[in-house]
Amino acid sequence: MTIPLILASKSKPRRDILFHAGICPTIRVSHVDEDAVLVRAAEEQGISVDELPIDAKVMLLAEAKALAVYEAYLAVAKTAREATGERVTGRPLDAVTADDPAAALADDARAETQTRDFSRVRIPRTEEPLQQALAAEGRGLTAAGVGPLILGCDSMFLLDGKAYGKPHTPQVARERLRQMSGATGELWTGHCLIDFATGHVVKGASKATLHFSEFSDAMIDRYIATGEPLEVAGSFTLDGFGGAFIEGIEGDPSGIIGLSLPLARQLTEQLGIEWTDLWNVTRDERFEVAAPNNGGKLPPKENVRQPGDGWVECACGRKHWGTNGAAGVLLARRDAQTGEVTHIVMQHRAAWSAEGGTWGIPGGAIADGENTIEGALRESFEEANITPEDIEVVGSYCEDHGPWGYTTVFAFEKPGHEVHPKANDDESMEIVWVPIDEVPDRRLLTAMRTDWPSFEKRLRALAVEYKVEQK
Repeated sequence: MTIPLILASKSKPRRDILFHAGICPTIRVSHVDEDAVLVRAAEEQGISVDELPIDAKVMLLAEAKALAVYEAYLAVAKTAREATGERVTGRPLDAVTADDPAAALADDARAETQTRDFSRVRIPRTEEPLQQALAAEGRGLTAAGVGPLILGCDSMFLLDGKAYGKPHTPQVARERLRQMSGATGELWTGHCLIDFATGHVVKGASKATLHFSEFSDAMIDRYIATGEPLEVAGSFTLDGFGGAFIEGIEGDPSGIIGLSLPLARQLTEQLGIEWTDLWNVTRDERFEVAAPNNGGKLPPKENVRQPGDGWVECACGRKHWGTNGAAGVLLARRDAQTGEVTHIVMQHRAAWSAEGGTWGIPGGAIADGENTIEGALRESFEEANITPEDIEVVGSYCEDHGPWGYTTVFAFEKPGHEVHPKANDDESMEIVWVPIDEVPDRRLLTAMRTDWPSFEKRLRALAVEYKVEQK
């Protein structure tokens, strides 16, 4: 059994530490206001922020980050648990069978399956209650007895009795590096681990003592020019340009990079979980960055592999993204008086993505441990800021290819709630509310263009049903 790990940080070094140790985490940024967390804690104790011990600071911030992500996942799980309506499942490949001539497609129609365009295919469909379908999946955030685990981390550097975080500017970095030249300091990293299934929380901090070489002005200028010291605790890294200027270390080296593997293992064991149960990466596993069906365009360098990322070979002749399938949210806004659908949220896809520049709905690969609704809700928030606590799921459509499927989740804004969509990452050029009548005027993703007529019809019908239920 593999237990998913969610890392409450976008730090690539932290992610790489885990990956090389056999764990590919799901990345979920916490967006915690770190200064506010420390100010609030200091006020509660009647002291200044500077008077807070460094171990207390890193622990407070690590816990705040882990709790923020924990609460975000609670919102996803709650919205998925309260989902209503029907799941319609279409199986387009069942319409193409050699032993059933009446169901076989003409050659030109069959060729359309290479781009998921099934507009000329009579697709066999089944329907069942959505919650019944989710139960049959046998997975989900609330279905597991343990996990996923949520890990928050924060690091600070202690020099001459003063704690330092990220310098952010070249001027501050230059001043700090001059202080560090030939000196000895301590790097502290706080860790907070939460078991989502039980809510149990464990915490700890790691410390390592570092001895630095003498820094020349030329070295400092050139180091700052790399950009590396600006956004790392203490203005240096062990695993980068700065590593050559660290003369000696006493303590855990991985903690210096921002995540102590021994401490993370100990915290995991405190939750009654074996560290090896988190392993989900093979020794020789490598991630192919270039997507095979996007014209060779590369995603941004900061994009990293996450659980569920990968290509699935399909009987339709294409490779599909998402080893657990993929899902997205088709969110609609209704008129407050009539209840009729007026707008939907649409994503203008990044140029580097498959069919880049087209319009579709936000979504992506379903992560390990998620059900289809949870995966759609998480992806739509990460990409488009669709906040799960502000929407209601009212149905879904799964295009089932057998080894792979894409689930479109139909949702409305809750009465009295508003979703403010925006591009949260680099997978979108823009995220906007589009009037429903103007959707066909956009250059749509092939699958969206094929499905839109039936999706529009179902959205309008769901709006009528929803209005009746609300009376």
